[in-house]
Amino acid sequence: MSGIRRWGGYVALVVVFSIACGVLSWWQWSRNAERTAENTLISINWSKPAVPVDQALPSLDSWRHDLEWREVTLHGRYLPGQQLLVRDRARNDNPGFEVLVPLRLPDGRIFVVDRGWLPIPARGDVPQVPAPPSGDVSVVVRLQQSEPDLPGRTSPRGQIASIDLPQIARATGADTYTGAYGTMTREDPPATSRPVAEPEPVADPGPFLSYAIQWIVFALLAVVGLVWAYRREKRLGAMSAEERAVALRSRRPSHDADYEDAVLDRNPD
Repeated sequence: MSGIRRWGGYVALVVVFSIACGVLSWWQWSRNAERTAENTLISINWSKPAVPVDQALPSLDSWRHDLEWREVTLHGRYLPGQQLLVRDRARNDNPGFEVLVPLRLPDGRIFVVDRGWLPIPARGDVPQVPAPPSGDVSVVVRLQQSEPDLPGRTSPRGQIASIDLPQIARATGADTYTGAYGTMTREDPPATSRPVAEPEPVADPGPFLSYAIQWIVFALLAVVGLVWAYRREKRLGAMSAEERAVALRSRRPSHDADYEDAVLDRNPD
């Protein structure tokens, strides 16, 4: 009866372990599906032709996930006096700033343009920001969703901790797009110089698929190990005491001292 309880415990343990492996594998499968969908969206939107901003964003707070990285066209005038630097933005492990400049459209609406990235100068001060073009300008940007506010994060004047568009809208005092901003790809007329442009994201599938398979393998190994141990115990139980002793001694000892003792036992002279 004790053997039944013992093996019942082993079975329960393997079942629980297998269920846990299955849940973890399913989670990794879902992460892999999400990453695949993201990479597909980037590939599709990166090659689509630009559309007018009103077509992609019919209202100031409009946003859909499938708009990410989609190019839109804008026409207006930059407001360099309301320029903002976004802190703690790394590029290739180098710290720096994203440069945000509001663009006033002909009807007075404001669209926030991320004109690119600048590294922190060697002495750790604020970088010298290239001026945007003056006068009327046509701009093509790739849409990005507004970022969440970071409570408790403070920044010097002219800097912000995240691209929180509602916060920026309150500062502009005008009708401002709060669902999306845009990373600039090109502008006409172009500025003499500009911050570093946003590179095309790398389509990295990540390790999720291999992790999902590994968890399934772990569950299968646990089941196989349980079956092997049970069958081995049944075989040993069917042997006589002498046969069982011989079978157990046939395994190579794990320590050198045990191996030497076994040799002496077989060769007493």
